[in-house]
Amino acid sequence: MITSIELGNFISHSETKLDFEDGVTVFVGHNGAGKSSIIDAITFGLFGEHTRKSNKSLIRRGTSQAYVKVRFSARNRKYEVTRKIDAKGTLAAQFVEIQGDQELVKAAGERRQFGESTTHEIETTLGLDFQKLKIASIVQQGELNSIIKAKPKEFKELLNAIIGIDKLDLASENLKVAQKNFRQTIYKKFGYDDTHIPLLTVEMQEKRQEIKESEPHLAELQNKKQTKAKEVEALQHQVDTDSAKESILKQIEDRKSEFTKYVRDAIISIQKNITEKERKIRDCQDCFEMANKKDELEYTMHTIKTEIEGTRKKITEHETKKAILNEHAEMAKKLQLQDGKCPVCDSHVDKLNPVFQVEHLKLEQENLKSQIKSLEEKRQQTAKIESEISEQVKKATAAKATLDAHSIQNKDQISALISEVASQKAQIQKIPLTIATSGGLLEASEIDSHAKTLYEKIESLQKDIVGFVPSEFLKTKSQLETTKNELSKIDQEYGAITQKITQASQRIEKINTILVELNHVKEYLTKLDEIQDNIYNRDGPVATSLRSWALSTISGKASDYLAMLNTKIHRITLAEKTRDISITCYSKNTIIDIDSLSGGEQVSVALSLRLGMTHLLGSSNLNFVILDEPTTHLDSERRKSLVRVLSQLSDISNGNAGPLQFIIITHDAEIFEDSSVEKIYQFESSQDGTKVALL
Repeated sequence: MITSIELGNFISHSETKLDFEDGVTVFVGHNGAGKSSIIDAITFGLFGEHTRKSNKSLIRRGTSQAYVKVRFSARNRKYEVTRKIDAKGTLAAQFVEIQGDQELVKAAGERRQFGESTTHEIETTLGLDFQKLKIASIVQQGELNSIIKAKPKEFKELLNAIIGIDKLDLASENLKVAQKNFRQTIYKKFGYDDTHIPLLTVEMQEKRQEIKESEPHLAELQNKKQTKAKEVEALQHQVDTDSAKESILKQIEDRKSEFTKYVRDAIISIQKNITEKERKIRDCQDCFEMANKKDELEYTMHTIKTEIEGTRKKITEHETKKAILNEHAEMAKKLQLQDGKCPVCDSHVDKLNPVFQVEHLKLEQENLKSQIKSLEEKRQQTAKIESEISEQVKKATAAKATLDAHSIQNKDQISALISEVASQKAQIQKIPLTIATSGGLLEASEIDSHAKTLYEKIESLQKDIVGFVPSEFLKTKSQLETTKNELSKIDQEYGAITQKITQASQRIEKINTILVELNHVKEYLTKLDEIQDNIYNRDGPVATSLRSWALSTISGKASDYLAMLNTKIHRITLAEKTRDISITCYSKNTIIDIDSLSGGEQVSVALSLRLGMTHLLGSSNLNFVILDEPTTHLDSERRKSLVRVLSQLSDISNGNAGPLQFIIITHDAEIFEDSSVEKIYQFESSQDGTKVALL
C-alpha cells in the first residue's frame, strides 16, 4: 500500500505531503486544483511514467526542478523511491528499503546498459509494470460502470488487454516478421522463396520443352555445317594457289610504278638541264660585244670625270671672284666723290680707282655671272654624258660577269650548248605519254642504263603470271567470303541453339536444387503458420484457453467480493461467446438481469469485477486502487451506493496482503459527509501552488 507521497514543485504543487492509511482516502476539490496530479506523482515516482506530454511539463512554472518521493509497503516490507527532474530534462532516481532507522539502497539512476535501473528494481519488487498498474489499480473517469455498461465486444477487448492477449498479437507480428525475414534470407540466398515454387515448376517444364524442340534443329544444322566446311576448304585451296600470282602481279605493278617514277624523274631532270642550258644561252648570247667595250668605256668615263672636275673648279673660282666684287661694290657705294673730294681723307681727287668705281664693278659682275652660267651648262652636259657612259659601263660589267658566271669564254661554247639542247629534246620526245603500256616501257627503257635494268626485271616477272586472270581470282575470293559467311551464320545459329540447350539444362539443374531447398522452406513455414493459427491467434486455442481461465478467475474473485458486500447477488459468471463476453448474475440459482439491479448493486457488481481484474493482474503486492472521479455520470442514488460499497470494502482484507487501500479523487465532497471515511484531503488552487488540508 502507499503510505505517503511528497511533492516539490511538481506540476501545480509547490510543497505537498500526503499520508495514507488502510481503507479509503479521499481527495476533494474543484477541477484544476491538482487532485489528479497525485496519480502522475505516483506513476512518475514508481516507474518514471505519467500522462503529461513531456517530462519538463512536470516542473511547476517558474521553478528549475521538481521531485516526487513515494513511500509504500509490499509483502510486509517498507520502501521509498525518490525521482527528480530539472529544467534541462536531467533525471535522477533512488530506490531504498527502510529497515528500522536504516535505508538500504537497492537501485539508483536508470543506466540500463550498466545493469542499473531503479524502475526495473521497483517492477521486480511489485510484480507489475506501469501498463499493468494502470489496468489493475487506476480507474480513470467514467471507467467504473463502463465495465458492466460496455458492449460485449468491448468487454472482450478489455479482457484481452488485461490478460495480455496483445502480447500474443505482438508475438504473432514478431512471428510474421521472423517469417518475412526468413523469406528474405532465403530470397537473398536463392533469388526465390517458397511463394515462387509454382513459378519455378512451370519454368522447369518450359525449359524441358525448349530442349525437346531444339534437338532436331541442332542435328539439321550439324549436316549443313559439314557441307559448307568442305566448300570453304576447296575454295580456300584455289585462292591460296592464285594468291602467289596475285602477289607477283602486285610486284609487277610496284615495279612499273617504280619504273614510271624513275623515267618521269629522269625526264624532269633532263628538262631542267635543257631549261638551264637554254637560260645560259639566252643570258650569254648578247654579252660578248658589250663585254669587249668595257675597257674603252671605262677610259672614256675617266676622261669625262676629269673634265667635269676642271669645270667645277673654274666655277668655284668665278664664284669666289664674284663674292669679292660684291664686297668692292658695297665699298664703292660708300666711296663716291663729294665735290671732287675723297670721302675718306677729304683730299681733292680727279677720279677713283676702277676697283672702287660702281659702273666698272657692275660690268665685271655681269661678265663673271655670264661665265659661271656658261660653265654650269657645260658641267651639266658633261654630267649627262657621264651618266650615259656610266650605264654602258654597268652593262659591260654585267655582261662580263654573266659570261664569267656561266664559265663562257667564247661563242663556240654557246654553239655547243645549242647542239646539246637539241639532242636532249629529241631524246625525251621519243618517250610516249603513256609509259605503262608494253611499248611505252620498252621505249622509256632507252632513257638510260638504270631504266633498262628495271624494264628487264618487269619482263621477267611477267613470264611468271602467264594465264593468271585477276577478275577470276577476285570472283573466287568473293565466293570464298560468301561461303565463309554462310558457314559463320550456320556456326552462330548452331552455337546459339547449343547454348540454349546448355543453359536450359543448367537452369533445370539449378531449379531442381532450389526446389529441393524451397520445399523444405515451405514445410517449415507451413509449421510456423500452424503455430500462428493455433498459438498466437487471439481467437485460437491458446488465447481462448487463456480467456477461459481469466474469466473463471475473475468470476470467482468477483463472486468472493460480492459475498463480502452482502448483496443479493451471490455469484457472477463471465463467459466467452463467438465474438463477445457475457456477464451473468445469480441470486442463488436464479439468473438476475443486470439492468434490473439497483444503483448500489450495479456499483457493487462493477467494483467486484474491477477488483477481480486487479487480482488477476497480481496487484496484491501494492494492494491499492485509485478511482479518479468515480461519480462522473452517476446519479445521486448510485453515488451514495458507491460510498456505501467503498465504506464496506475499507474493512475487507485482501488475503495475505491485508486490507485494500482506496484513493478516491472527486469534486463531490458532500457524498462523504455521512460516510465512515475519515481520511479526506481538501485541494485548493493558490498563487503559491496547490494547498492541501486534511478535513
